[in-house]
Amino acid sequence: MGKLDHKVAIITGAAQGIGAACAELFIKEGAKVVLTDINETLGKQVAATFHEQAMFITHDVSKRADWEHVLTETRKRFGEVDVLVNNAGIVIQKPFEEATDEDFHLTYNINQFGVYLGMHVCYPSLKTSKEGSIINVSSTSGFVGKAGLMAYNGSKFAVRGMTKSAALEFAKDNIRVNSVHPGFIKTPMTEEHISEAYKQKAIQDTPLKRAGEACEVAKMILFLACDDSSFSTGSEFIIDGGRLA
Repeated sequence: MGKLDHKVAIITGAAQGIGAACAELFIKEGAKVVLTDINETLGKQVAATFHEQAMFITHDVSKRADWEHVLTETRKRFGEVDVLVNNAGIVIQKPFEEATDEDFHLTYNINQFGVYLGMHVCYPSLKTSKEGSIINVSSTSGFVGKAGLMAYNGSKFAVRGMTKSAALEFAKDNIRVNSVHPGFIKTPMTEEHISEAYKQKAIQDTPLKRAGEACEVAKMILFLACDDSSFSTGSEFIIDGGRLA
């Protein structure tokens, strides 16, 4: 008996990293999973490994039409949505004086507006579940500022606040909404878009003296997706190796 038997989940940013780890774990626990990502080639490869329990949809989370398409196809294939994991995100690391308006808008549109759209579009479907759950992936950057990451900081603080507002509004429908705040996690995003100096400092500043693994974050997200967290909503769940302690 799996923790997510008979559940339908949408996971954004699922072609790699935390999203792909969530998809693998959710499927092991019995869920039907819709993986979405802007990276069509990699996303299809990942989804194919899960056979009939999963499907992949190319998805720009900053576009309402894409979200509506994802929901329509999810309903056709698996039915109504029980779990939404808003995981897709980007990071642009630049000194403040080098950052551009375009950097800020792109980060906001994906990291913040994309989360809003996911909740707004999927809400009617989640209402049909007797125990719906939304997990919004923020960051420890939603708690503390970090130099060179102003746009990222702003978006991740916003996700934290949006989560609390949604939790209050959706409680009447028994939809729980929580945020997850990873610290420095070894993923393709951090490997490719964060400087080596920043990585080393992040590990040094982490009491456990290592980067986290995507599968460790996925286990936290699974907890929030299933009935084990049935009395948790509007809360922040930190997984950072003690960095914020």
